[in-house]
Amino acid sequence: MDYAFDAPPVDRELLDFAVRLAGRAGQMSAEGFFDGDWCSRRKGDGSEVTEIDVEVEEFIRAELSSRVPDDGIFGEEGGATSRSSGRRWIIDPINGTTYFTHRVPLFSNDLAYEDEHGPAIGVINMPLRQQMVVAGRGLGCWVLLGPDPDLRAGRRARVTERTSLGGARTLMHNPAGWPEELLSALHRRVFLTPSTGMIAALVTGWADAGVIAGPPMGYEDVAPMPVIVTEAGGRVTDLGGTSMLRGDMSVLVTNSRLHDEFVQLVEDLPRSRNWQALADGD
Repeated sequence: MDYAFDAPPVDRELLDFAVRLAGRAGQMSAEGFFDGDWCSRRKGDGSEVTEIDVEVEEFIRAELSSRVPDDGIFGEEGGATSRSSGRRWIIDPINGTTYFTHRVPLFSNDLAYEDEHGPAIGVINMPLRQQMVVAGRGLGCWVLLGPDPDLRAGRRARVTERTSLGGARTLMHNPAGWPEELLSALHRRVFLTPSTGMIAALVTGWADAGVIAGPPMGYEDVAPMPVIVTEAGGRVTDLGGTSMLRGDMSVLVTNSRLHDEFVQLVEDLPRSRNWQALADGD
């Protein structure tokens, strides 16, 4: 689903609600992180899930059902719940469960909202960093700091103005799963560094771009990105330059000025003009 630039702004009260909801989810997950009295298991796809993942998602679902009972819900753990409005919320209760279970404080609580026009709200809450990145369509992108995030106390977030691809600070997610050609091509042109909160780093100007490739991700992993990146002045697509939310779930986020050059770099990879073919070994 593409970001609609000409769509009306999302309701400010709904954005405030999403901020409060993600903040409370963060408090729950932070308490679980330090408590440690929970169990984890492997799901059918091999990914890990903890009791805290399930509890946080159930809490968010209950709050949404009370506040917006006609809106649909899609959650990583509970799947899809269809409702009558045609709008829906997407939940990743703990994005980075492996970090969570290994006591690495880099997980987030992700929440997105889509209406009849497309992506409308995106929230990425990093409770142990006490940092939240939030955006509403037509309302801008904001960084909120502290244990009790409040949109009124946030500061506007903007991407960098860098125009040169050479040496651009580029965050990479899960590079062990990247095709060798992709990793080599980027390494020769940009300054690659491991991802530690890719979207927050991009919209606060710490990074110029970010790349996610390799094993496929779930929709809930990427749903907040379009509105957050776009409202901060950036651009987000898959690595082929097409809609991230309809494609192969690779992700290219940039400050927009560098985007076309990144896409061209990927297109010019040897053996194939399709990065996914490289990933699949074709």
